[in-house]
Amino acid sequence: MCDLQYDLTYNDFNPTILFASKLKMAVEDKYHCHKDFTELTVILSGKGKYCVEGVTCDVEAGDIIICNPGMYHRNILVDKEEPTVEFFTGFYGYHFKNMPPESIVLRDGGYLLRLPTDARHEVLKQCYEMLAENAACQIGKYFMLKAHLMQILLIMMRQIMGVPQQKQKGCNFETYSKSYAVKKIVNYLNENYEQKISLDQIAHNMYLSPVYVSKIFKEETGESPINYLIKIRLEKARDILGGEGMSSIKSIANAVGYEDVYHFSKLFKKYYGISPQNYRKEIQKQMTLED
Repeated sequence: MCDLQYDLTYNDFNPTILFASKLKMAVEDKYHCHKDFTELTVILSGKGKYCVEGVTCDVEAGDIIICNPGMYHRNILVDKEEPTVEFFTGFYGYHFKNMPPESIVLRDGGYLLRLPTDARHEVLKQCYEMLAENAACQIGKYFMLKAHLMQILLIMMRQIMGVPQQKQKGCNFETYSKSYAVKKIVNYLNENYEQKISLDQIAHNMYLSPVYVSKIFKEETGESPINYLIKIRLEKARDILGGEGMSSIKSIANAVGYEDVYHFSKLFKKYYGISPQNYRKEIQKQMTLED
């Protein structure tokens, strides 16, 4: 039977979420505070420093900075070439047991929460889900964002309150982060292959450097993002060529993201050993024989 001694809240756990966003901290912000809401900052990638109430601490991927109402804070830029990428969200309307209203209090009285590996993984996932939900702008967006925020807060409170958890086999957080980033890139390529896409654009969308994107993508897939994109496009083109429609080679090239039909034909022959025109003829010949 479940023990309810770890119930965390007075009355309703019903926070109001104000915003959720992601930012590449290429410049230092002003020392400031929020009087009416709590702000959580989750470091998605990179390393840096953060100052809260005059206390400066080192931060890295997976760390959570807690800024309760009235707490002055700012980021400190350490590396201009590889600045931290931060997720941040603001909310109010909550009260955890044994803590003041509208506040999250750590045992050490500090402002930096560093979760165990499994909890870090889950918080990172929830952050990216919130960003995706923000971008999608679908019906019920607010309630989905709120649901993800509540999960983040409860994961945090289980760690802060020391609730016993079942031991699970851990894995390297850095590896998890890379795998998750590469998965997002692959999804982006599959959904936008017909658009103009460059390595710089992919990196910009992920708030990462082009060099880092190339590195982690090759580590996870064995090839570069652009080569992966080429394969997606050519597979789509082959599917169209094998269909019953009689679209021109140029229109097929345009449909899979190539404006230059000659370049498209050259790539197609390089990968499949046959030109698009001849591939179509071979498919039509096979269909005729089958009939």
